[in-house]
Amino acid sequence: METSEKTNRMHLGRKISRIRELRGMKQEALATELGISQQAISKLEQSEEIEDSTLEKIAAALGLPTDAIKNFNEEAVFNIIGNTFTDSSSNNNNYLCTINPLEKIIELYERLLASEKEKNDLLKKL
Repeated sequence: METSEKTNRMHLGRKISRIRELRGMKQEALATELGISQQAISKLEQSEEIEDSTLEKIAAALGLPTDAIKNFNEEAVFNIIGNTFTDSSSNNNNYLCTINPLEKIIELYERLLASEKEKNDLLKKL
């Protein structure tokens, strides 16, 4: 049991894979960022150890420091999410709409009206 825990802590490829998945990024997208093939990403994610230079490039593509990948702990991530998530069904004031749809419709109408006036003026000149 102790060796499997140690393997899970040290397997950088699995950590990269999980971080990539949590960020909603596909292997193809990461491969494009790094300028390599999707197959190369797949191989990297199966590797237990990864060179520091390669890890730095991957971390930069994921928008993380290399230490975040090395110290990544999925259990901690879910604890943080579980402790900070709140049900917003009773508190809908969290996300207020800052765009007034009526103002946008009026703005669009005024632009269309101005455009029509320009067309009429041009037609009168002909």
